[in-house]
Amino acid sequence: MKSSSSTNPRNWSKKVWLGIAAAVIIIAIIVGAVVGVRESERRANAYPDYSKLNYSLLDTYAGTGFFDNFDYFTGYDPSSGFVHYVDAQGSQILNLTYATSSTAILRVDTTDTNATTGRKSVRITSKKLYSKGLFVFDIVNTPYGCSTWPALWLTDPSNWPTHGEIDVVEAVNGATTGNQMTLHTTKGCEMDRKRKETGKVLTKDCYNGTDSNAGCGVQGSQDTYGQALNANGGGVYAMEWRSEGIRMWFFPRSNIPSDITEGASPDPSTWGTALADFPSTDCNIGSHFQNQSIIANIDLCGSWAGSSAVYSTGCPGLCTDFVANNATAFETAFWQWNSWKVYLPV
Repeated sequence: MKSSSSTNPRNWSKKVWLGIAAAVIIIAIIVGAVVGVRESERRANAYPDYSKLNYSLLDTYAGTGFFDNFDYFTGYDPSSGFVHYVDAQGSQILNLTYATSSTAILRVDTTDTNATTGRKSVRITSKKLYSKGLFVFDIVNTPYGCSTWPALWLTDPSNWPTHGEIDVVEAVNGATTGNQMTLHTTKGCEMDRKRKETGKVLTKDCYNGTDSNAGCGVQGSQDTYGQALNANGGGVYAMEWRSEGIRMWFFPRSNIPSDITEGASPDPSTWGTALADFPSTDCNIGSHFQNQSIIANIDLCGSWAGSSAVYSTGCPGLCTDFVANNATAFETAFWQWNSWKVYLPV
């Protein structure tokens, strides 16, 4: 049976073929748009599975031997700070680090009234290295005051930034805006996807070459650092580092979870929304963060606290002049810890 001229494609006009081609293109565009929207929605809602891990205590830093577990960085500061970091013997002679059965202190020198080449301070680095875990820092007092740049952080100083940096507690000068938690990495680690956190996002690209090494930061509320935190008796910072991401919580002294105070096996899955959340969605945590020591220090001035735009907000004169000539101003510049504990998943 012969097909009619109107149904036989061989007899279709150029106009008909153009119409069919246009319809096919339109359908393809619609299908592509639908697929694109669904893929975009999938990527936007992607989030790692922070399912419960069982943790067991590995290391405790506490008691009179607290500082025995650390190396002392000596010399001038790598971040252009106006300090002389002293060794273990020097810090003991100057009473800059000391510990009792219940607490440990790390502070800045308050005796030198003419510290024209920089004030003496301390930077300690744990002898042990870590590549994952749950880190619980019981903090009684955080340092603050003009020119100060204290930090409690983790990194591999010999392989920075290749092995990454995790800043758990960090602030500068009067520290009235709360704690800043930040990651610093090589290229390929971003935090521009779904996150579950109560803190304020400051930056999203963790690459150290972006914005003068600003990293990807999250800001806590005013009571998470400085005078406000100290007045409340301090509190606990907990940082969970696992392949799914890095999360940080802050608990004031009056609201520390019982599984932290009991200490046997803390369970972050019961702690609620983290203060800072750095998921692995667009950052391979395992490749960007490894072999890190725990570091605590109090820098003075330097590339952050001493920058003119930052220091001039609430602090007088030049940062280095302030450090050199105001010894007693550093009486508030000290860390005090009850303990640090490190847990590993079992």
